Amino acid sequence: MIGTIINGVCIVLGGLLGAFAAERVSEGVQNKIKLFLVLATVFVATQMIYEGLSGSIGHGLGQLGIAMLSMVVGNALGMLLRLQKGLNKLGQYAKEKMAKSDSSDNKFNEGLITCTILFCVGPMAILGAIDDGLHGNYKILAVKGIMDGTATIGFTAMFGWGAALAVVPVVAYQGTITICAGIIKPMLTEGMLESIQVTGGMLIFPVTLVVLGVGKVPLANYLPALIVAPLLTHWWM
Repeated sequence: MIGTIINGVCIVLGGLLGAFAAERVSEGVQNKIKLFLVLATVFVATQMIYEGLSGSIGHGLGQLGIAMLSMVVGNALGMLLRLQKGLNKLGQYAKEKMAKSDSSDNKFNEGLITCTILFCVGPMAILGAIDDGLHGNYKILAVKGIMDGTATIGFTAMFGWGAALAVVPVVAYQGTITICAGIIKPMLTEGMLESIQVTGGMLIFPVTLVVLGVGKVPLANYLPALIVAPLLTHWWM
């Protein structure tokens, strides 16, 4: 739960900054924060893959092969289930709420709904919560927390305190995933845990493209890979 707590604190701090000091956050500072997020994301992803591939060369190559196959199969399942399209619809709904913020008298509710959707639907929320529950690794959610906190600065200026109140559903959502991951952990072997870690690390890397605004990757479609990976490990290793 440490990662979720850090995430929640960042959202609250972002709300405070948005309410009292939003105009003081210059574009230069924003760019530095973006660069830090990219470097932190790369570090977290690399560390996850490295730790998951620990052991003999043969074992590491086997885990790498399972992770790559899991992503292929997971993407196919995600496309079949239309996961990315579903999240895109939620994102579009949030975007429409933002567009109406200037003319609506109910900014508080709109801010709460918009920020809850945006902070919960991203793959990092699920990946980070699972990794926190399985390995006690809070780094993914810490990086996500900085992202959410930075976004909350602008959203608070737009919607008011409703944006910061999104911390409640975010903590409840991610905390529930973390607890559930902790419950099933005893059922997983070390190899299965490693496969989840390697696959999760591979899924984190494309987040840097999103942060930099270079391109968009349908990450949601790859989320089933986190289920496929341990199943393949149980079958093959």
